[in-house]
Amino acid sequence: MAGHQEHTPKVVVGVDGSDHSRAALEWSAAEAVRRGAVLRIVHALGMPLIVSAYGGPARFQPTEEISGQATSVLTEARAHATEQEPDVETETVTALEEAPLALIRQSHPHDLIVIGTRGLGTVASLFVGSVSVRVAAQAPCPVVVVPHDDQGRPATTSLDRLVVGVDGSRNARRALGLAVDMTAESEGELVVVNSWEVPYPYDPVAMTAAGFQPQEDVFEKQSEELVAELLAEALEDRDDVNIEVSVVRTQSNPVDAVLRAADEADAIVVGSRGRGTVTGLLLGSVSQGILHRSHIPVVVLPKHGDEDEG
Repeated sequence: MAGHQEHTPKVVVGVDGSDHSRAALEWSAAEAVRRGAVLRIVHALGMPLIVSAYGGPARFQPTEEISGQATSVLTEARAHATEQEPDVETETVTALEEAPLALIRQSHPHDLIVIGTRGLGTVASLFVGSVSVRVAAQAPCPVVVVPHDDQGRPATTSLDRLVVGVDGSRNARRALGLAVDMTAESEGELVVVNSWEVPYPYDPVAMTAAGFQPQEDVFEKQSEELVAELLAEALEDRDDVNIEVSVVRTQSNPVDAVLRAADEADAIVVGSRGRGTVTGLLLGSVSQGILHRSHIPVVVLPKHGDEDEG
């Protein structure tokens, strides 16, 4: 019986020669060097499936022309990655599947997937047709979605300042742990954002005059206690982590609060509430809102995306 072979974590990036994938490639090359990891460059062909009466489904094999185009895309991508980061170690993969399935199959827990933003920003991208959204919801590891500017470049490839939004959920606790680890790669600054919205079913002035404590004060105190607890938990047993932590607590919509705090940041870390079923193909509303509006890379931690599969 063959022994279990330990997987060495990699940074996995999907490329197709477009501007959005070039931005993802540049960011992933920088991240691979920070982590000391191999950069796995994946090009998906999306070959159609053949269903036979005498066997299981299989995919059409690519023609020589298609194979040659794939080789060209991967060769150019590897050269560009090395040009940007001379110290990066690369490997290339041509996959027969469509891009979302290829990236998911080429990754493992403790890897990092990096993709561009094509498909975001439209109503259709809320559903399974978007590579970015589908991978970010279903991957076995964290996923970084990298926007690009007019020149096809990422806004930044640094991790000097990260922003993470938190609430009291397990999902947010996991995202905070990931944000701490990624900030530690550059010994940078982590901004922890907690926001709340106060409903006013009655006149707040009249309620205060009647002796009730203002709801803003109640939520402010709860936020202070929550963030202190989350940070203590996230930094426990991480004595070797050297990062600066600041906190933003605000009464605001969570998407707006995180994006405001990220105005001069290098990346945003969010969790996903995907359920692993058909509904799990969609991300939570906060993750979705940040992905659609952010101009900097967004790191999405899918459900169980930081855990070994059991």
